[in-house]
Amino acid sequence: MDRTSGGAPLLSLDAVVIDTETTGLDPRKARVIELAGVRLSAGKLVAGESFRQLLRPAGQSIPAEATRIHGIDDAAVAGAPPFAGVWPRFNTFLGRALVIGHAVGFDLAVLKRECDLAGLPWIRPRTLDTRQLAQIAAPELAGYSLDELAAWLGVDVVDRHSALGDAITAARVFLALVPKLREHGIRTIAEAERACLALTSVLDDEARSGWIQAVEAPERADAERTLKRFDIYAYRHRNRDIMRMPPVFVASGISVHDALARLASERTSAVYVAPNAASGDVKAAEAGIVTERDVLRAIARFGAAALDLPVGEIMSRPLAAVSADAFVYRAIGRMNRLKTRHLGVIDEAGRVIGALSARDLLRLRAGEAISLGEEIDDAADAHALALAWAKLPRVAESLMTEGLSGRDIAEVISRELGALTGQAAVIAERIMRRRGRGDPPCGYAMIVLGSAGRGESLLAMDQDNAVIFERGEPDSEEDRWFAALGTHVADILHEVGVPYCRGGVMAKNAPWRGSVATWRDRIDHWITRSNPADLLSVDIFFDLRAVHGDGSLAVAVRQAAYAAAEGQVAFAKLLVEGISIPASLKLFGGIRTEGGRIDLKAAGLFGIVAAARAMAIRYHLMDRSTPARLAGVKALAHVSETDLDALVEAQGVFLDLILSQQIEDIAKGTPTTNAVSVKQLSPRNRDRLRAALQAVTAVDELTRNLLFKV
Repeated sequence: MDRTSGGAPLLSLDAVVIDTETTGLDPRKARVIELAGVRLSAGKLVAGESFRQLLRPAGQSIPAEATRIHGIDDAAVAGAPPFAGVWPRFNTFLGRALVIGHAVGFDLAVLKRECDLAGLPWIRPRTLDTRQLAQIAAPELAGYSLDELAAWLGVDVVDRHSALGDAITAARVFLALVPKLREHGIRTIAEAERACLALTSVLDDEARSGWIQAVEAPERADAERTLKRFDIYAYRHRNRDIMRMPPVFVASGISVHDALARLASERTSAVYVAPNAASGDVKAAEAGIVTERDVLRAIARFGAAALDLPVGEIMSRPLAAVSADAFVYRAIGRMNRLKTRHLGVIDEAGRVIGALSARDLLRLRAGEAISLGEEIDDAADAHALALAWAKLPRVAESLMTEGLSGRDIAEVISRELGALTGQAAVIAERIMRRRGRGDPPCGYAMIVLGSAGRGESLLAMDQDNAVIFERGEPDSEEDRWFAALGTHVADILHEVGVPYCRGGVMAKNAPWRGSVATWRDRIDHWITRSNPADLLSVDIFFDLRAVHGDGSLAVAVRQAAYAAAEGQVAFAKLLVEGISIPASLKLFGGIRTEGGRIDLKAAGLFGIVAAARAMAIRYHLMDRSTPARLAGVKALAHVSETDLDALVEAQGVFLDLILSQQIEDIAKGTPTTNAVSVKQLSPRNRDRLRAALQAVTAVDELTRNLLFKV
């Protein structure tokens, strides 16, 4: 990934932090006499990767007042090379990285002047200024010198007024600013640039002093960016669409000879090994695999005697697997990372239900976009997670460019949000162990709710997660352990770029974690409520999907929830009681906006989703996605196809337009919302939007009628 693109997270940047020492403070006259830089990689200061060079300013002496500041005099630079001999090496050190500096506009100005004097080409890098960023993070500070910021942030100052020392200090200041900027909603390069551009008085002062403006408008900085084309088959199809089923299982006790015979008869290159019998009801964690290559290696090692060995002695275990509901790009990425040619395909409960081989994927190619999933799964800490997660907007943009619908892309986003949450749980478990809390006290499932569960997430998401564990009462030892785990998960996701849920729907909060028994009691309690206020956020629980741990726990609780709600018309009606769709169309077809935008979630998307969910609960439809739920209602309730099909089409339009706007806003550093600029829509998309807004006017009446149909 290009880690200088606007969507790159500040948390995990690749950057070079620079500093110069000069003959004076006027950039129109000053000469550079020391040039230095240090490297940040994935948001961490890299020890030993630095650049420092004294420079000889030809034909100019260093003033005594300048020497008193940095200690560099004419004698110190007498044997140093001129700027022209150093700049090419420094440019190589910079590469394509983002450049950061303290008051970096001054550095840019003196470096450009040196290039002009030497007849060298000047190409300005993309830059951020710690001085400006600090004014955004803490506008109340009395001053913003490097010393003052270091003292405020608790950063040690190194060799003050040497270029290398100041570069190191500025790097540490930047890293300390990142979490403070996050508190102001600034997480990416583009968001930081957008915020800096709002410091108009600061920028004016710097311009009057002859500095180069430290930041450019995000859209200009990204103007030369090109998108790689890649095979979108892997994003259109799921593993269940191409897997071979049923998987071929053999018992672990049969001979290699018999297993080889099975390979031949089934015309396959691998068989799966069950622990006790050739059963198909086997979880991936219990299964093994034997391939043609495993047999050849055994024969090479043991000779003909290998054919008499139990197949369990040469199998690989545990079986590498991928979810049946995951997109094919996930399987490609996993094969690439594990250097394997075979994967099991599992259902929600972790049972092996199919097989995938490299042959099945031969027509597909892996690239950076496909590696997204595996980078999330392989991330060891929040920095690595943030680096992988930052790819998502670029992948979404590429998929949209390739012609995928917003609905298809939302499914990809949702799968990766689930994977991100699952990996946050893995990292949280490691933190718990390091802090002496040990392993999970019992089996558990981390689940996502709402749009992530339905497969309808876009790029302005926040957290919606919960935990189901095997046993333990509220406030028991088990509950307290999972409360701590949930807190770590929430903190990791927030740090990576998925903000805390404003409604508190997170496993760290007691209402959103519990044992299987606790969840059953909680569900029964929901069903008996008579006030909509008692059911805030309850509806999204019915979208739940397991993303880590024992998926069978989530399956059991979800089935219990739907069973408890079946036929409970009053409960389903309460879930839609608060739906209020504003009138978004004017008398003659104009579209009502606020500040030139219309919030399409409020204008109709929320109403469609909530109505489809309530009807699915009413009719005991276990589908998750909104289109599938509406299709199920249409089949069971014998309702007119026109009305429900119009809602499906309207949801698709809303997803298309919101996602397109979010991609554009991310590139510009504008906060992502569900509001779309109407003026920027093409005539065709305005017509589509009007039709969608007209369709949702019938949601309330249609829903109430269908909830009472038999």
